[in-house]
Amino acid sequence: MFDQLGVVYAVVGAALAALMAGIGSAKGVGAAGQAGAGVVTEDPSTFSKVLLLQLLPGTQGIYGLLVAFVTLNKIGALSGNLVQIDGATGLMLLFACLPMAIVGLISAIHQGRTSIASIGLVAKRPDQFGKAMLFPAMVETYAILALLISILAVNGIPV
Repeated sequence: MFDQLGVVYAVVGAALAALMAGIGSAKGVGAAGQAGAGVVTEDPSTFSKVLLLQLLPGTQGIYGLLVAFVTLNKIGALSGNLVQIDGATGLMLLFACLPMAIVGLISAIHQGRTSIASIGLVAKRPDQFGKAMLFPAMVETYAILALLISILAVNGIPV
């Protein structure tokens, strides 16, 4: 049996990417949903606009899940054929997952806050929905950059 420490590190990295980005998304979507429910209570016609704004912080959880799948696939965990990797390679995979884990957590929370502000804008000026979407979309840029670096880093590590 080969040394499993490298595999453990890689799985921890995958778990952190999914877990931390998922927590951030849950917090962001939850907070925006609370604000959105209040707005829709006052004006039900804003539901579709408010829903789109609420859903934006949920993308980081999806990105974290994607990084986790890429990492687990890289080490053979999804096929049931684990590859033999040393501790150093496992640590590299863990560190490659951290950009998505950390940026996913933080950006989803901040995107949720920005979505709340945009929901307030839609409540007062429904005709400004396009502008309201831009504010939380700007936060998304950093989640996409973290996704890109994590995927490139994971794929660039030879196993």
